[in-house]
Order: sequence, then structure tokens, then C-alpha cells
Amino acid sequence: MSDPVRIIGGRRVLFAMAADAEYGEHLRRRFVPAMIGVGPVESAIHATRALIEHRPDILVSLGSAGSRRLEQGEVYQASSVSYRDMDASPLGFEKGRTPFLDLPAEIPLPLQIPGIGAGRLSTGANIVSGSAYDGIDADMVDMESFAIHRACMVAGVAMIGLRGISDGAADLHHFDDWTQYLHVVDANLAAAVDRLEAALAEGLLLPS
Repeated sequence: MSDPVRIIGGRRVLFAMAADAEYGEHLRRRFVPAMIGVGPVESAIHATRALIEHRPDILVSLGSAGSRRLEQGEVYQASSVSYRDMDASPLGFEKGRTPFLDLPAEIPLPLQIPGIGAGRLSTGANIVSGSAYDGIDADMVDMESFAIHRACMVAGVAMIGLRGISDGAADLHHFDDWTQYLHVVDANLAAAVDRLEAALAEGLLLPS
């Protein structure tokens, strides 16, 4: 396989991931992703390019996330995305809202896969650890999903966000603190992809 688009249930589905470390043996047997890079800037650039090149009906963003409240190693779908770096509140704008853009601080994702738990996802350009979670109003954190969703909105493409919780129960100190559970996340993300395929094939992908 070399094309990141698969035809599932009559839909063109594009799979996108940020880093090769998250693309384990189980996912490798299911699809080849468009690798879009780490962080809001790189992911926005490369997701936009992938959307233009492949013209999917649905983009599925997969990878790891941090959470202090969700089960480590388990996979959750994003019920909404927000942008924690955006703060124009000194000018009177609500924290998290982009000035002069008619969007709420938290944007819901309408497509949900039956049988997979959901959580609110916060995107930013920083690794969150320890007490930094105190200031984040979301269930899980990553560095790409909000940017990818904005690219999808402009392209008129639906997005599904699947995140396996790789860290957050303890403070992060080393690279291995992130990678130690990625093999578990890989297996569980693969199972979530199987659920997605079944839902698409059976017409069960549900609006939230």
C-alpha cells in the first residue's frame, strides 16, 4: 500500500498522522498515512497539501495524546477541538477564540464512531505535563488536531480524530516517557480503525 486514501463504504478516506513513532505494526497492516508533521504549523501546512492532492470525503487524524483523567493506553475519539495557544483576551476576546473568525473557542466534531469513547481535545504547540494540565479545560491534549480540523473545514471535508492516551498519569521527563505505551496505543488505534471501517460499510457513522 502506498496511497493514503482508502475507499471504505463508498467514501474516500484519508488517514493522517504526525510522527512515524506512532505508526506501529498494527496500523501498518491497515493503511499508509499522510505524514503531516508535529505541531499546529506543520500539521496545517501538510494537511492542507494532502487535502488538495487526495480530495478525500473524510480525513481521519490518528495519533497519541496526553491526559490526566482518561485511561492510559486507551483510544478516544475527539468530540470537539480547541486551540489552547490562542489568547487575545487582553483585547476583549474570549480566550481560545481567534479574533475576527466567526467560530467558537471549542468546535464540535459531528461524526462519531459507535462504540468508541469520546473526549474534548485541546491542541497547542507545547508538551503538557504535570501541573500544566490545571489550566486546560479539556479531557486530552495534542499538538495537531485543531489545525487539521481548520484545514478540513476550509476544504469542506469531515474530520474524525482518534487519539490513544500515551502519557499524562505521571510527569514527563524523558522521550521514553512518551514512547513506552505507543505499542499499546498502536494496537488500540488499529481496533478503532476496524470499528470505523465497519461503521462506514454499514452506514452507521453517527452525527454527534
